[in-house]
Amino acid sequence: MSSSRMGADPPNGTILVFNAGSSSLKFALFAGVPALGTLMRGEVTGLGENPHLVAHDAAGVRVADQQWSETGEQAFSSALDGLLALVEAMPGHDRLAAVGHRIVHGGADHIAPELVTQPLLAALETLFPLDPIHMPHNLAPIRALAKARPDLSQVACFDTAFHHTMPRLAQHFALPRAITDAGVRRYGFHGLSYEYIACRLAADSPALANGRVIVAHLGAGASLCALDKCVSIATTFGMSVLDGLMMATRCGSLDPGAILYLLRLGHQPADIEDMLYNRSGLLGVSGISSDIRVLLASKAPQAREAIDLFTYRVALDIGAMTSALGGLDGIVFTAGIGEHAPAIRTAVCERLQWLGLALDEAANDAGSSRISMTSSKIDVRVMATDEEAMIAHHSLAITCSANVARASEPTG
Repeated sequence: MSSSRMGADPPNGTILVFNAGSSSLKFALFAGVPALGTLMRGEVTGLGENPHLVAHDAAGVRVADQQWSETGEQAFSSALDGLLALVEAMPGHDRLAAVGHRIVHGGADHIAPELVTQPLLAALETLFPLDPIHMPHNLAPIRALAKARPDLSQVACFDTAFHHTMPRLAQHFALPRAITDAGVRRYGFHGLSYEYIACRLAADSPALANGRVIVAHLGAGASLCALDKCVSIATTFGMSVLDGLMMATRCGSLDPGAILYLLRLGHQPADIEDMLYNRSGLLGVSGISSDIRVLLASKAPQAREAIDLFTYRVALDIGAMTSALGGLDGIVFTAGIGEHAPAIRTAVCERLQWLGLALDEAANDAGSSRISMTSSKIDVRVMATDEEAMIAHHSLAITCSANVARASEPTG
């Protein structure tokens, strides 16, 4: 993912990446030249009230810890101004070249990163009904930056874009065609993470990258992606981030009849939505915590049941993804749980021994990059993902292209 492959001279300055949530804003700063390198990562929490900015440099040293006693729009504005001031004060990197944004939903039409324009923002606002949980928060910092720095290039990177390669059948639900044509279909998410892993595979293990691989992105949000020669052909997420695997607080796949039943009992749609997004998954089953670390340390039978259900569902859907691929050559564990919970990897792999998978327990416990035995028919790996680096890569490429296009426009 080096900038030398972009086809144009990269812009001087830095690339700032935003990943916006409902009350927090994660960010990362990358050097644009000579190659993308991390300069700083951090987060602004409490965006609605008393925002708090904390940032660390590439060595993990805290470089900022600032708080504002403000509320509402002023809180957001002050935090954004403080963050931009911090970025532009970085030694040797005094110009911000572009800002890249993670946009959760791109719908059917936005299948590649795009330079932000007013028409694009208007088009993305029409997708709010598809994802009312994330989209308004994803667009808020774009609009704020457009007001504060109108000349600053901004790039939208879509979490759904990587999955546009899925076959038509893999995108369909068994619903009336008119409903499907209205946009109710499987889109898939975590695409920026999967794209990063696909790039890593191609660089680190070309033979495996050329085969059939299932990537398990296991974190607070969890999903699987079936890669055939590093191209997405199936994923567990559907139209929303509720589908597929059991997650920290989300239910995963659910019989729609359960929703109808709750509605008939008098539960309100807003209450059901809150339950499915915020009170289900590991938290709901255990009644203890949504944090896998807490559950692994607990002796409560409910904690064990939640863990067992989680690993059962992961292994079950790996079986389905294997069917979609017509076989399996490798599995890659990534994200918070996938990278840092060897006990979860063990439990999943034990359920997949029927595939000929043989886990190297010592390598797994040591956190090695390859955790399968040499005799295993399935190559099992652990890789750290970096969605922010992927966004920075795309933002650099789009900004380069835009600069080339502007330079080639006739003058006068």
